[in-house]
Amino acid sequence: MKILVAVDGSDYSRMAIEFIASRQTLIQSNPDVEVLNVPWPLAANPARIVGMAIVREYYAEEAEKALRPARRRLQKAGLSATVRFVVGRPASEISAAADKANVDLLVLGSHGHSALGGLLLGSVTNEVLARTKRPMLIVRGKAKSYTDSLRVGIAVDGSPYGRKAVKFLLQHLDLFGANPKLTLIHVVQDFVLTAMPSMEGIAVPAFSESEVRALQNKAFEGAMKTARALLQKTGTKADEVRLIGNAGDELSNYTNKKLDLLVMGSHGYGAFKAAVMGSVATRVTAHCTMPLLLVR
Repeated sequence: MKILVAVDGSDYSRMAIEFIASRQTLIQSNPDVEVLNVPWPLAANPARIVGMAIVREYYAEEAEKALRPARRRLQKAGLSATVRFVVGRPASEISAAADKANVDLLVLGSHGHSALGGLLLGSVTNEVLARTKRPMLIVRGKAKSYTDSLRVGIAVDGSPYGRKAVKFLLQHLDLFGANPKLTLIHVVQDFVLTAMPSMEGIAVPAFSESEVRALQNKAFEGAMKTARALLQKTGTKADEVRLIGNAGDELSNYTNKKLDLLVMGSHGYGAFKAAVMGSVATRVTAHCTMPLLLVR
């Protein structure tokens, strides 16, 4: 597996390194891991004044502050990673490096919420999402220790994006540990809330209780059909969970309470560059505090 981890020396990037260092089953398979730091370029005038030799030394020293602890942590975990830095705009250089190397996974740490709900990952992570369609793991929440075998949820909805998420998981099972606990999750609509006005103008349920159950069963089975077939083909076992309500909210709540990581597919670019993931994935990202793996 080819992995690119972007670091900047922050607590958030240390969380990303800690996650990779915890993947003992993956490490035993000898993955190709590169750690990248991207210092911002100095302004032209100050750089010209001090001279290029000093500027190059400054960049190397600043990059080493972020790369040294990452290198040491991965070495301690038994993983020999390539480390390097490139000067430039972080989001541009990270996404370009991921695309050029054709990585299987791009890993970033992110602080989570910002003042503006739609821009909730931090400017660099958000811009990287807008620039690349490589599978991307966003390590969220407070610093924690991860066991090798994770509790992994896979959000499925019967769409090609959900199938992509399942296929990615099956192709890279080592990432999730020697014996991960897998759960297929689908959120069905709460048809009980669907109503229509009576002749008196009073809202009345549009469906009976039995009709609601039938509609939810049909939606759930339709969403699970392809995912089940993919897992059965490889002999991989997974539990199945049906949630009811708003997909983004329900997936977030379930993940925060019961999972170590959520895998979900997303269509990628949206009309607004900040909203690159689709409404459900964007809502999950806004409320989920656990690592989130987006398969684009």
